[in-house]
Amino acid sequence: MSPAILLLLAVGLGLAGWIAARSRAWAFRRDKDVGRLAALPVYHGWYVALWVIVPLAAFISLWLVASPYLVEQSVLMSPAASDLPAAGFQRDTLLREALAVASGTSPGVFNEAAKPLIEPFREALSRYNLIGILSTLIIGFLCGTWAFLRLKPDFTARTRVEKTVMAALLLASLVAILTTLGIVASLVFETFRFFGMVSPIDFLFGTQWGPDPMGNPQNPDPTRFGAVPLFWGTIFIGAIIAMIVAIPLGLMSAIYLTQYAAPRVRSWLKPALEILAGVPTVVYGYFAALTVAPFIRDLAAMIGISGASSESALAAGLVMGVMIIPFVSSMADDSIAAVPQAMRDGSLAMGATESETIKRVLIPAALPGIVAGIMLAISRAIGETMIVVMAASTAANLSANPLDRMTTVTVQIVKMLTGEGSFDHPATLSAFALGFVLFLVTLGLNFIALRVVKRFREAYD
Repeated sequence: MSPAILLLLAVGLGLAGWIAARSRAWAFRRDKDVGRLAALPVYHGWYVALWVIVPLAAFISLWLVASPYLVEQSVLMSPAASDLPAAGFQRDTLLREALAVASGTSPGVFNEAAKPLIEPFREALSRYNLIGILSTLIIGFLCGTWAFLRLKPDFTARTRVEKTVMAALLLASLVAILTTLGIVASLVFETFRFFGMVSPIDFLFGTQWGPDPMGNPQNPDPTRFGAVPLFWGTIFIGAIIAMIVAIPLGLMSAIYLTQYAAPRVRSWLKPALEILAGVPTVVYGYFAALTVAPFIRDLAAMIGISGASSESALAAGLVMGVMIIPFVSSMADDSIAAVPQAMRDGSLAMGATESETIKRVLIPAALPGIVAGIMLAISRAIGETMIVVMAASTAANLSANPLDRMTTVTVQIVKMLTGEGSFDHPATLSAFALGFVLFLVTLGLNFIALRVVKRFREAYD
């Protein structure tokens, strides 16, 4: 059953209920023996429409989950399925091929054994499609009729509709909160499983990273799970090199756009600068790997530095810094622009120069927003993956040389969770431990940003 058909039925029934209820409310209003309505006719319409759409939405969600199982069980109980092999990959393949042909998504089957199943699938699909449509119509009609019969001149439809909307808003808020709690709970659970196999001391303070997904999961080598090179690579690339590029350029561009640029120039430069935030990271990765990294390697060779690699922390950090310039620039721009003009005029009236006013008045007043932008940029940088993979390699290296190959926590998380690795192996579980540490670091950065904003925030009239 196509979800679109059921959704159209639900919307159509809801619209019919809305029109009927609104017409009934208008009839109450035109009746001379009826006093003032407790709610406007439109709220009567929405009350009935919600009573139709909400139950149907719940039913359709359950039906879309249950109907494929019911169809498959109906086919398996047919005589045509008697020759199917036992439960396994081969049987599932035959069922998928027959279903694809029966539903019209495939012109034919690859395995001849799937042909007898096509007709049973068609019959089951037709039967359960009809059941779904009829059930939708019956549930919508019953719910709509029940709500319609409750409509009276003194019926407080507006209050009930607003309570429903409030419940929907609360549910939307809870979804975000519960999703966050679920992510944290899964990280904590899998991290503790990993620490049951590998000591936290070896993980947090070890200097050699090289988990073996094919090794013995019952007796892992703890010396291969030292994550210090990954932490250092993340800090060196994302929090040092990238921020050396992003903070000065972002802050200076914000100062120029707010204090020196003409309105016409600002109207062009600000959108052009913010376009950088919309460029896909894989494009930055290509730019770093094909342009920046070879340029750095050739430049190092020209000035006599030997051993420079075509993949380096410097290349990844420079491009990452360019990528996060809009995060620093936009926040600093908005914070500086929010400083009252009276403070700037007062500084200039006291004899301060333009540059002195910027350094001693505007920047200190806008400091909370600037720091928040910097922390946001750091959080974005330490979570970057594609640029590091394409420009800095996947080799864990504990080095302070920016021309060496390095990797970060996020790259290793992707590496550990791809492939055929078992989720009971410490090599795979190490990805969750790395993610948990990265989560704590990001949470700490956000906490610092909030404390700085709270400490230096000033309210202006």
